[in-house]
Amino acid sequence: MTRHERSDPNEEQRDPNVSRRTLVQGLAVSAAAVASIGSALAQNAPAPVGPPTTITSPPRDFSPRGAPTTYFWDPDIIAVDPSFNDLAQPNTSIKRLYTGLLWAEGPAWSSQGRYLLWSDIPNNRQMRWSEDDGHVSVFRMPSNYSNGNSFDFQGRQLSCEHLTRRVTRYENDGTATVLADNYQGKRLNSPNDVVAHPDGSYWFTDPPYGGQLYEGEPDAAGGPSNPAGKLNPRIGQPAGFVPAQRELPTNCYRIDPSGRVDLVVSEDQVPDPNGLCFSPDYKKLYVVSTGKGPGDSGPGGKGDVFVFDVGADNKLSNGKRFSDFTIDGVKCGPDGIRCDVNGNVWCSSNAGRAVGYSGVTVWSPEGKLLGRIRLPEVCGNITFGGPKRNRLFMAASQSLYAVYTATQGAGPA
Repeated sequence: MTRHERSDPNEEQRDPNVSRRTLVQGLAVSAAAVASIGSALAQNAPAPVGPPTTITSPPRDFSPRGAPTTYFWDPDIIAVDPSFNDLAQPNTSIKRLYTGLLWAEGPAWSSQGRYLLWSDIPNNRQMRWSEDDGHVSVFRMPSNYSNGNSFDFQGRQLSCEHLTRRVTRYENDGTATVLADNYQGKRLNSPNDVVAHPDGSYWFTDPPYGGQLYEGEPDAAGGPSNPAGKLNPRIGQPAGFVPAQRELPTNCYRIDPSGRVDLVVSEDQVPDPNGLCFSPDYKKLYVVSTGKGPGDSGPGGKGDVFVFDVGADNKLSNGKRFSDFTIDGVKCGPDGIRCDVNGNVWCSSNAGRAVGYSGVTVWSPEGKLLGRIRLPEVCGNITFGGPKRNRLFMAASQSLYAVYTATQGAGPA
């Protein structure tokens, strides 16, 4: 009789390998049964009253060391409308490319250099991620607490600087040009986001957020963000730095190729303008209206996005609310915004403590919600990039994320 033919009931207990196999098999069966019961209960359970407490369950590891998250659809890319399936790339997943920032903002893609740069505002620096090897390095420091960045049609970098309250262009020969630092002789507040137009002009927003101690410099004594004069805006700044006070409402401007600065959207139309972008045909301008900034006594934004028709004379008309960005009863505060080549609107989402709603929301040109991308952090700004401009980069709080899409971003990034 062979070893496995013995009928002694105690024999298997004396074989540790057989005992382990039996135990593992038993645990596997029990786990499967528990999972089956849990699934059945989940299907019959009532919908939660509030937003989910986690993004995926169990929470996923977004880092390069994390286990694969998907073999078809990423679980945190959600199609609200079936048409979103034509925009999302199925066999890819969200990747965290870098973390360790204080507040990530203003991502912009250099098509020639094949790198992404973005601002780490409180650290007063710009960062660069290289597409060829994934290396991250400091790109520019100090950056004058830059916020929004983009590239124009000639491949030149544009930056909105909080500290110096200006819009700067970095030329191809390495020099820097100040494009705008005032309107009708009054200093700008803190330029936030800037986009290029094919006619050679640049359009930018000017909310008051650079007046925060954390992201720029407060007003000189008596200004809106420093009324009692207890803050010293010169601390930590270079010799010769002269603090300024806020002098202008929160407006949106156009820098003409001649250098003239024109008002295009007033504070009454869009209070506290933040992100902005053109439609692919440059016939529409989308402007994000966020909440009040430091010392802001104006009407204050409510987390909406407005859209305007752009005329041949660069005059805007027919302004209206595009969306209030309330999803499932949750206010998904917009910030950075971009269009794809089909005119769909991709916008970062700041849902605060409503975990599971921060990330990116995607809308049709008519304002219909198509899909969502969930991130474990508040997302401040986005841009399309990569060699084919089909990768969405997301600057989210302390980290930089990216995911491939089935569409391309419109215009220079």
